[in-house]
Amino acid sequence: MKISTSTYYADPKITRADKEEFEADIRGKIEAIRADMKGAGYRQLLGQLKRSGVNIGERKLRRIIAENELQIRPKKGFVKTTDSDHKCLVHPNLIHEMSIDGINQVWASDITYIRIANGFVYLAVILDLYSRKVIGWAISKKINGDLTLDALNMAILRRGPPRGVFHHSDRGVQYLCKKYVNRLNEKGFHISCSAKGNPYDNAWVESFMATLKKNEVHMMKYETILDVIESIPRFIEEVYNERRLHSSLGYLPPNEFEDIYKDEQEGRPVFKL
Repeated sequence: MKISTSTYYADPKITRADKEEFEADIRGKIEAIRADMKGAGYRQLLGQLKRSGVNIGERKLRRIIAENELQIRPKKGFVKTTDSDHKCLVHPNLIHEMSIDGINQVWASDITYIRIANGFVYLAVILDLYSRKVIGWAISKKINGDLTLDALNMAILRRGPPRGVFHHSDRGVQYLCKKYVNRLNEKGFHISCSAKGNPYDNAWVESFMATLKKNEVHMMKYETILDVIESIPRFIEEVYNERRLHSSLGYLPPNEFEDIYKDEQEGRPVFKL
């Protein structure tokens, strides 16, 4: 019959006006999602739309995004945050191919930079690798042991972890300095470090940092550290932990995933790191 597949399956009851109204509604919902997740790509948009009851396929969503020039083009940059030129004791990677089935088994940490008008400020975070939830964070103009220790202390205060949690980081002096290691030992952590020059050993936190940069940092223009302090914690707590969907978590946000599985004894997902 020489007609397209989409034409063959099209519902004759749907008029052009209905189609335009539907696509306008989708554009509005995309704008609403991006009010919080400014760099949300089509996968994140698709998941959020389906959770809100919108029946739309990937191809149609990508077409709407392209036709309305809604693609995200974030800025990129790089500042070195890992100082591994030190004499502190470096620990082996203890979590390689480890399996986890609950919270407070493995925590991972890292630092990133955020540009402001007159330089940079630094963000240290700690994730629980089971739920990918940010459980500790700290912001400072100085990239030192105090920055990482503040993030660690927040995580300890919030989680009250048992002894025996694995703490994983890169080989930076901020994580291997005396006061940080003493705090880990005091709380009974096992200390694990990435291999030298291998960012994939801490890919989980790298993924969070990429999400943060794409959805928040690269969409903003921070003038002072106060702008960062006002913006970043809101994104971490209200957007990432509360609403950001993860494919590895069955397209659930971290808080919801923890609420479902933290009290389950049977049937909990098992992840291999």
